[in-house]
Amino acid sequence: MRKASIVLLISIVALFFAGCSKDPERMTDAELGLTAQQSGGRRVFHIYCIGCHPAYSSHGNKGPGLKGIFKRPYLPSGMTSTDEHVVDTILHGRNMMPQFGNQLDQRDLQDLLAYLHTL
Repeated sequence: MRKASIVLLISIVALFFAGCSKDPERMTDAELGLTAQQSGGRRVFHIYCIGCHPAYSSHGNKGPGLKGIFKRPYLPSGMTSTDEHVVDTILHGRNMMPQFGNQLDQRDLQDLLAYLHTL
């Protein structure tokens, strides 16, 4: 009986600390294990995207949350979640999302795409 109580206590403590993990949005690029390209993409994301799209949440703000965007079979638009469709949406906009084709150069776009793959 005592052994079962200890196991239960350890399980409860482990669950408590699992729920208290650090918010990825507050973590540094190094803590997230981002490459230089992904870090550049995170910078681009914070300039152009974060106002509408939470990075580390699947719940939306003004636009959909982007956590796991490439792990889902479809984008919120109904298109398949491929690099090509994401880039097209970023460049040309869709529905309420404005276009960013005139604001992002090719490097910014590739860096942003690399970062989105980490979510």
